[in-house]
Order: sequence, then structure tokens, then C-alpha cells
Amino acid sequence: MSATPPFAADTALPSVAGLPAPAFSPLYQQIKGLILQSLQAGEWKPGEAIPSEMDLAARFGVSQGTVRKAIDELAGENLLLRRQGKGTFVSTHAEQQVQYRFLRLMPDSGDATTEGPAERRVIDCRSVRANAEVARALGLRAGESVIQARRVLSFQGEPTILEDLWLPGSAFKGLTALQMSDYPGPTYAMLELEFGVRMVRADEKIRAVLPDAEQASLLQVTEQTPLLSVVRTSYTYNDAPMELRRGLYRTDRHHYRNALG
Repeated sequence: MSATPPFAADTALPSVAGLPAPAFSPLYQQIKGLILQSLQAGEWKPGEAIPSEMDLAARFGVSQGTVRKAIDELAGENLLLRRQGKGTFVSTHAEQQVQYRFLRLMPDSGDATTEGPAERRVIDCRSVRANAEVARALGLRAGESVIQARRVLSFQGEPTILEDLWLPGSAFKGLTALQMSDYPGPTYAMLELEFGVRMVRADEKIRAVLPDAEQASLLQVTEQTPLLSVVRTSYTYNDAPMELRRGLYRTDRHHYRNALG
């Protein structure tokens, strides 16, 4: 049997598994899309190695250079992780390199890794009906089941972040406060491991606010203390929203850092 010939760089890739490929995107972008389809379908799990560039090139009938360019973009987006001499792996929030990917609150001295992991106190975790705002953010219908949780994150014994989280009930059925508090690594890693949902990107809205009495008490500040309100929507593959998170951040010993460019 002869090998599938590579396609010219300016031609469209035929459909794979019945899915038509875009006609006018660069070939490496089409390969990137096909790899994303495999990631979304769970062909390769978080932490697992993907096939070699040579094997993927043979699978898609393109050059290794085209596959390498697609993988480079996916690695740049933290969806894949290259390991020198070992291959390319599906990124996981359990990896040291990416577990702080969505954390932007940094200590004024040092960084998130030197400060150590947060101490988590889960106040509440239960199934509720989504109101209109939560349902809209998560792409649900109002009244559908969601998991609602509240927790306080402390660094070096000081309450620093108060978070309220909402997760689609169908994807995270059975999630408990004990799971959230006892898992030793990042929460996103636990959601990957226990529920097979990997958050790959997030959008945030930030503003300054004053806490109400309950929020101030949980963070051990006064009601006149300015806090940073961060509302985050996190997405899995194919831009499916999987988490709404509202955090109140103390910034007396921390700052919000965002690298641009």
C-alpha cells in the first residue's frame, strides 16, 4: 500500500471522520484544528503523550514541518507541552508549568510558586438552580442544575481571596466540598482528574468594589476596604463555558499581574 501523499501548502485538507475542513485556511491551521478535534474528543487525555510528529504527518498526509508548526501554536496556547527528549504531551493543570496559568494575584515579594499553595476553606458546595445571569454565562437555561461553591483562599495564614463558583451540574455531578478541600493540587487539576473537564482559556472582568458585611468578615477586613472584584468565565475545548467564578481579592500584600504582548 502506498503512503498518502502530502498535500500542497495552499490546498485544503480533505474531511477527516466526516468533518469538512476549512477551504481557505493555511494547511498548518487545518492540522491544528484536527488535533484540537482529537483533544476535544478525548483521544489523548491530559498528561498523556500525543503521537510523534512523524506519525501525525503520516496520519494527515502532510509534512512534518506542517505538523510541527501546528503543534508549536498549540504549545504556545498551553494546550500541549513539549518535553525535551520525551515528546509532546497534553497539558494538564497538574503540571507545575501551567497550574498557575489562571492565577494573576501575586505577592508583593516573590511569586506564586515561592509563596506556596493556598490554604482552602470551603464554606459551601451544593446543587442549586441557575438564575438567569449564571445560566447565560454557562450557556444553560435558567433553572438548570449547577454546582455552587464558596470558599476562602488564604496565603501564609491570611485570608486573601473569597470565591464563589458555579459549574454546570451535568458535567460535575457529585462534586463535594470534601473533594474541593482535600485535593492536594490545583482545583482545575482536580476537575480534570475527577470529571474529565479541562479548562483551556478564561475571560475576566475586573473592577474595584467595597465588600458587604459577610464578605468583609470572611476576608477579615473592614467594609471600607477596597477589594478587587474578578469575574472569570473559564472554557474547555470548542469554547464551551464550564465555570463562572467571582473572586474578591485583597491587595494590601498582593497585586494583580497580567503580562501583555
